[in-house]
Amino acid sequence: MSGVTLEKIVKRYGTATVVHGIDLQVQPKEFVVLVGPSGCGKSTTLRMIAGLEEISDGELRIGDRVMNRVAPKDRDVAMVFQNYALYPHLDVAENIAFGLRIRRVKKDEIARSVTDVAKILGLTDYLQRKPADLSGGQRQRVAMGRAIVRHPAVFLFDEPLSNLDAKLRTQMRAEIKRLHKRLGVTSVYVTHDQVEAMTLADRIVVMRDGRIEQIGAPMELFNHPANTFVAGFIGSPPMNQFEAAVEMEDAGPVAVAHGARIALPALDALKGAQGRKVIVGIRPEHASIEPVGKGSTVSVELDLVETLGSEALLHTSIGDTPFVIKAETGGDTDHLSSVNAFHVPVERIKVFDHETGRVLGSSQMGAAA
Repeated sequence: MSGVTLEKIVKRYGTATVVHGIDLQVQPKEFVVLVGPSGCGKSTTLRMIAGLEEISDGELRIGDRVMNRVAPKDRDVAMVFQNYALYPHLDVAENIAFGLRIRRVKKDEIARSVTDVAKILGLTDYLQRKPADLSGGQRQRVAMGRAIVRHPAVFLFDEPLSNLDAKLRTQMRAEIKRLHKRLGVTSVYVTHDQVEAMTLADRIVVMRDGRIEQIGAPMELFNHPANTFVAGFIGSPPMNQFEAAVEMEDAGPVAVAHGARIALPALDALKGAQGRKVIVGIRPEHASIEPVGKGSTVSVELDLVETLGSEALLHTSIGDTPFVIKAETGGDTDHLSSVNAFHVPVERIKVFDHETGRVLGSSQMGAAA
């Protein structure tokens, strides 16, 4: 299997630069997800790998071969699009086989390959149907089958689940994960949905404004965000963030915000930081309605209890700053209606620089170079 290497990749449209010299190494057999808001450059980056967009500067390699001037058909990649891109006049078998036919593969080999792929994707009973007779999930399977049947060096996925409903997206995520485990093909996947990124990726690449903010394993980014952007983008609900001023006490640094006093981790960057403005980050999962060990208790005003079944989201506020707490219901939400405080262990708190948004202390694991 081939890896994919991007070195100082730039994309310009006229005078506008949309991808700013990014570096990325996708290892053979790795599943890497590019994630970020609309306009961050993730789809443009994927299309440059595919050869559908010209690279303005930098070098792209698949395996050891430089691909900057190689035509898309000669790159040994297969792409699955958001809109399926199926031929409506061809049945499922013909759609899956199309790429092999234009490469003049022998008919018996095509038939064998289509049968094998249909079995993998659960499409055996639908091979004679036209795309119009299929559900959205089945059409996406056909699009994936057309990619798989070619046995490419690299799979490229451009938001393939965006047109599916929530239940189908969950099912297809599991199928894509199983397929990758079975086939072991190097894969680059683009999405704006951080839940897809967290569930599918070996590593996640978080992008913003054409730059890479952070690269790391899903839980590495969740536990050790490099900055406030990553902290707010990875996690559902996102990390609570609020401005505070640092005060130094005998026991260590404390964040003061809206009358609340929250013990902070003893970071080197906070030594002698009396009066320094910071941004404090606390994940909803780490704010407990039950007392914890070493940490702080913070009073809040409860605005709303959003019931999700086994869990509930408590929408509260510290002063005029919204704050979300994720709590277990235990099958009943009556006890949650009286919540007026949360507890947070000091080691669960993240502290970010007020000006740059960069995380302070030794928690900068996985930060992009």
